[in-house]
Amino acid sequence: MGSFEIGEADFLLDGRPHRILSGALHYFRVHPGQWADRIRKARLMGLNTIETYVAWNAHEPVRGEWDATGGNDLGAFLDLVAAEGMHAIVRPGPYICAEWTNGGLPAWLTALPGIGLRRSEPVYLAELTTYLRRVYEIVAPRQIDHGGNVVLVQIENEYGAYGSDKEYLAELVRVTRAAGITVPLTTIDQPTPQMLRDGSLPGLHLTGSFGSRADERLATLREHQPTGPLMCAEFWDGWFDWWGGVHHTTPAADSARELEALLAAGASVNFYMVHGGTNFGLTSGANHKGRYLPITTSYDYGAPLDEAGNPTDKFWAFRDVISRYADVPDEVPDAAAPAPAFDVPLEGVGDWIDAVGVAASGCAVPSGFAVPSGFAVPSGFAVPPSFAVPSGFAVPPSFDDLGHVSALVRYETSLPSSEARRHRLQVGEVRDRAWIEVDGVAVGALSRTHGERSLPIPGGSRLSLLVEERGRVNYDHRLGEPKGLIGPVLLDGVELADWTVTPIDVEHVAAWALAAPASGAVGRAALRGTFALDAASDLFLDTSDWGSGFAFVNGFFLGRYDRTGPQRTLYVPAPVTRVAENSVVVVELADAATPVARFVSAPALGPTEE
Repeated sequence: MGSFEIGEADFLLDGRPHRILSGALHYFRVHPGQWADRIRKARLMGLNTIETYVAWNAHEPVRGEWDATGGNDLGAFLDLVAAEGMHAIVRPGPYICAEWTNGGLPAWLTALPGIGLRRSEPVYLAELTTYLRRVYEIVAPRQIDHGGNVVLVQIENEYGAYGSDKEYLAELVRVTRAAGITVPLTTIDQPTPQMLRDGSLPGLHLTGSFGSRADERLATLREHQPTGPLMCAEFWDGWFDWWGGVHHTTPAADSARELEALLAAGASVNFYMVHGGTNFGLTSGANHKGRYLPITTSYDYGAPLDEAGNPTDKFWAFRDVISRYADVPDEVPDAAAPAPAFDVPLEGVGDWIDAVGVAASGCAVPSGFAVPSGFAVPSGFAVPPSFAVPSGFAVPPSFDDLGHVSALVRYETSLPSSEARRHRLQVGEVRDRAWIEVDGVAVGALSRTHGERSLPIPGGSRLSLLVEERGRVNYDHRLGEPKGLIGPVLLDGVELADWTVTPIDVEHVAAWALAAPASGAVGRAALRGTFALDAASDLFLDTSDWGSGFAFVNGFFLGRYDRTGPQRTLYVPAPVTRVAENSVVVVELADAATPVARFVSAPALGPTEE
């Protein structure tokens, strides 16, 4: 058994002054087969602690269906941290931001009628209490005073930037202590007087989040907390990217200089991030500070360990600074090796929109769609029993109304007869992108990012809008906003009604693509291919010649790609691959100019700011 306490000037580990040298590493952004590798490399940089958020929506995407296994096995992750001889800090939110979809809050939660997010509202408090108890069932027995390695638990997350409900914070503390959490509790806020005041409570230890002007920010923190250790609990050593932007980097020398100032002042530090990882599947969030900006699949973050876990210039610069204040291991990580580079021809298996209509009849796989040789459905990637059956609605429902957690919904309606050749289609708001067809012919698209809400369309009899949800806003008061077609859909100023609505599960489409007959289709199509490897290996899938869509290797959902960049490669973790035969599936929304899956030797995350 050990002890960890807040002293007059220091953290106290077993009664002795202790400096926390920590790095953020989110278990839900790293393949579990690579957790140990990333933790070990963080230790080799000189760290003694690993910090992680807990993503509620990763553990409970469907209400009442809690999952703490596989990639959600927080307990196994904390045990690996302990096995490396390191402490752990846990930040369960329930709100985490983190550029993670909906800030970590489940979509079913934020869709509950009348719910009051991040405040002392009864429905919200009841749900989060159940959530926190489940998390603390995992964390409590792993606390340092129970023989484990967890030394700090955080209450909420940068709450002073959002609200000032002290009763809400007090209830979080009550639930936390009642669940058996005995280690010190912390808060985190940007070090401004208002945020530190609104986001804290007596008895909670204040920490700061910043990436520059360390001396100034530490002084502000000290003004609001005269005693106790100083800590930057989010030292921003990089930044995130969004589709249509640039790849953000920060010079290693500049970040190292700020780190030096922190450590020279005697402060503890948690690097955000030591290893960013990847927003696999549909987990990336979005920012909206006047403009909707969806976050890329890569969460490389310009961190000391890149997306593939390799040390960067920042790793060595930080290690050098840390070595002046603490012992660092003699061992160092191996240098990055080039990934295998090769091309895989892809064959089209048709417009998957048509497949949705076929499968909606209830067929597991449409009649005659035998799995072709070389395209066996991978283990853990079952062909769906059925796709969602189209349903009729007077007005277009949101994704949230449908309880749909995947990325696509198709809205269809009949157009009124008219002799006019051109019409004006107008939508209240598209969240987040709509691909529009009249009588099966593509006529344009509407993008929330570009502020587009209307376009001219030709006359016809049938209108279809395929709406793509591109990431839920993860910050501020847009948390929980509904997705889909929001507001009326008008044709020449007259509202359209009687909609057929089909929710589409992207993973189901990818599974269907493995079993469908080849068609040679291009444009909006599913494509597939197979390849062999001599050994399991990290790979980088080049998406430069494709439009916009989703990619899978051996049934593992790599995430989104988009021609707007900056990201041009998708990271494939080595544990996903296997010796001999592997499969790749692409679900393309626009047009894949080249029906080839090109794997390249290194990541390409796009141009940087000058």
